[in-house]
Amino acid sequence: MEKVDIDFFMNKCPVGLFVFNRRLDIVFSNKQASVFLLRYELPEEVSAISKRIFEAISLGRLEELFPGEIFFSKRFNGSPSNWIFKLYINEKSDPLVYLLITEEKMSNKINLNDMRRQFKLTRRETDILRRVVDGLKNAEIAFDLEIAEQTIKDHLSNIYMKTGAENRMALMRNLLQISEISPEGITL
Repeated sequence: MEKVDIDFFMNKCPVGLFVFNRRLDIVFSNKQASVFLLRYELPEEVSAISKRIFEAISLGRLEELFPGEIFFSKRFNGSPSNWIFKLYINEKSDPLVYLLITEEKMSNKINLNDMRRQFKLTRRETDILRRVVDGLKNAEIAFDLEIAEQTIKDHLSNIYMKTGAENRMALMRNLLQISEISPEGITL
């Protein structure tokens, strides 16, 4: 694999990836997985299912006990969306369980390109808006985009001015209204 591919996988891939060994130690995680752990803990189901997978491998009954896809979804306190956890198995002499974590993001329900054009937002402002819609705090956005938190605040001031919103709540309300999305279950 070329360095560019590894860099994307480690730092830019939008899916969190954890790799567990038989002792349920995390032997690998990418940036998105680390960001997930800054906000939440891995659900108990991950270790329970992984333990059962390794037991099934030891018994030679993996296909019998886990015949299809292994996944579940969960909503965390403070999260505006559901999280999907998919487990994959690398059955080799020293088996591993791969856990992919994706978020059913609110920003996927809003056409942010239309918002960008309508409010004449820059691409960077749209990047920040996407993360605001997904419920990230300024510090989390700064970490994700690898820029200073003050820069996020400056961009947010510009976004508020361009959209006519006074604050984050008003911004979300305006975006949901324009997009005709129900605000039920959204936390800011």
